[in-house]
Amino acid sequence: MKQGFIKVAAGTPKIQVADPVYNRERMVELIREMADSGAKIMVLPELCMTGYTCSDLFLQEHLLEETKRQLLILGKEIANVDGLIFVGLPYEQDGKLYNVAAVINRGAVIAMVPKSYLPSYSEFYEERHFYPGSRDIEQTLWDGKEIPFGTDILFACAQMPRLMVAAEICEDLWAPAPPSVDHALAGATVLVNLSASDETTGKDTYRRSLVQNQSARLVSAYIYATAGEGESTTDLVFGGQNMIAENGVVLAEAKRFANETIYADIDVHRLVSERRRMTTYPAQNGEGYEKVSFELNMEETKLTRRFDPKPFVPDSKADRDKRCDEIIMMQAMGLKKRLEHTHCKTAVVGISGGLDSTLAMLVMARAFDLAGIPREQMLAVTMPCFGTTDRTYQNACTLTRSLGAALKEIRIEDAVHQHFTDIGHDPEVHDVTYENSQARERTQVLMDIANQENGMVIGTGDLSELALGWATYNGDHMSMYAVNASVPKTLVRHLVRYYADTCGDAQLEKILLDVLDTPVSPELLPPKDGVIAQKTEDLVGPYELHDFFLYYMLRVGYTPAKVYRVAKQAFAKEYDDETILKWLKVFYRRFFTQQFKRSCLPDGPKVGSVAVSPRGDLRMPSDACARIWLDELEKL
Repeated sequence: MKQGFIKVAAGTPKIQVADPVYNRERMVELIREMADSGAKIMVLPELCMTGYTCSDLFLQEHLLEETKRQLLILGKEIANVDGLIFVGLPYEQDGKLYNVAAVINRGAVIAMVPKSYLPSYSEFYEERHFYPGSRDIEQTLWDGKEIPFGTDILFACAQMPRLMVAAEICEDLWAPAPPSVDHALAGATVLVNLSASDETTGKDTYRRSLVQNQSARLVSAYIYATAGEGESTTDLVFGGQNMIAENGVVLAEAKRFANETIYADIDVHRLVSERRRMTTYPAQNGEGYEKVSFELNMEETKLTRRFDPKPFVPDSKADRDKRCDEIIMMQAMGLKKRLEHTHCKTAVVGISGGLDSTLAMLVMARAFDLAGIPREQMLAVTMPCFGTTDRTYQNACTLTRSLGAALKEIRIEDAVHQHFTDIGHDPEVHDVTYENSQARERTQVLMDIANQENGMVIGTGDLSELALGWATYNGDHMSMYAVNASVPKTLVRHLVRYYADTCGDAQLEKILLDVLDTPVSPELLPPKDGVIAQKTEDLVGPYELHDFFLYYMLRVGYTPAKVYRVAKQAFAKEYDDETILKWLKVFYRRFFTQQFKRSCLPDGPKVGSVAVSPRGDLRMPSDACARIWLDELEKL
């Protein structure tokens, strides 16, 4: 439960219809199995104490009384289980029969939640036996104590205040206005559904979409447990399609027709953070709800959840290709609009033979095609200086020609040496002045050429560089439109790879593949034996780590310690803990100290969920202090 994680489970016991004794025995086994696996919230199916398919046997008093006895026994047998447990049964209240979820904590039934919507269409006829639940909270006598009975109940964890749980039952989710909507708006972060949804062809897809979409709309976790093998097959078959979703992502799904128990680690704090970020998510209004407290032992959840080491890059090739094409189109459409608005027929870019300027050129080519402007009016300027290698120079020139753009070469060594003379800098001292003088000279050249040609300078810097401040202020930091500004470095590679795979030009593909194989470098220090001497990732750290840090810090809102915890899990096979912590400290230090560069960024299109534009996603003071973030890391 540390840092907001809690393990939950959804399971389907094999039952016998109308045999609550047998069913209780199987349920106890399943609950203990769930507890042994670390689950703290456990959800079993609708009416699983008796079976959903009892039909008119639900009207037999003997079945109802025996079910109550078995629920009492079940409570005693799981009294030492630490968790919040939901089981389904028929229950009589005030002379009416209800389809309810009994909620159990440490062996005690602490509430009964009745089903709101009773289907009586097609194969369903629940109104024949049951009465719909009411939002008004009553009391019911259970085991000598009065406990709440009603739909509007929130179960609040005493040890983890942000963990608020609420229940609905099967058809409730299918209804136009599910109770879970009000539950979430009242403060529930975890929603559970006890279901007995039978199988028909294609229904599994629809059922999955309901669970997935409800968790997304409500920014919640949704635990869905449904009936399976053991129910009567007189007319129906039940598949046990248990699911656990969190904010639109299905974290676990059971294999159908297998009565499989599934587990997932829910991140409650992430849900709360997302709701807090969304100004359209209403403030909690629990009016009319009764809060019932439950207890859990505070234990660290052993994480089994997968944290994608490349959160910006889809896993499957099909999804990745779709994402890449979409992003290049968004970048190109942004540039097209800017070209049309400014009446520019020329765009100028500094082409280095590196990844970022290559992507900018590819985007420019598509934008010019979309705008109906001949590609020869694209102007790529290569500006060799002290650190330029033959490999990157040749790639820059060949790429430009392959795309049909105009190429201009301006060697800047003499201009930079003159600048060193003007400011009294020793050219043998290869410090930050030595490096930045080259970057600023290149930007001056590009800006002046753009003035000459009545064009605009296209920026090449990417999101990862902007997050780290790995850009020369008023050098490569500045442009007239920055097409890569919200594209992280880990995704830049895939965008270039996608273009190589789909361009249909063997020569262009060969160049792009060689660019991808070239080490990332600003090439501001002289090469050694003709080979790049300055590798960016040796200086600031691996971009795959920084992109991961950026996503979980900025988009998800994790604390530094939580970022470190999940990074260790995501990169366990690539980096040791000390290396991850080292670069995480670098990330936070640079992210805060370099905000002044982001505060005056040029325009550029947002293409993903993370961006650092001072006019959009990141309104941050340039002199904000990183102390409390770094202090937390020092304690690790």
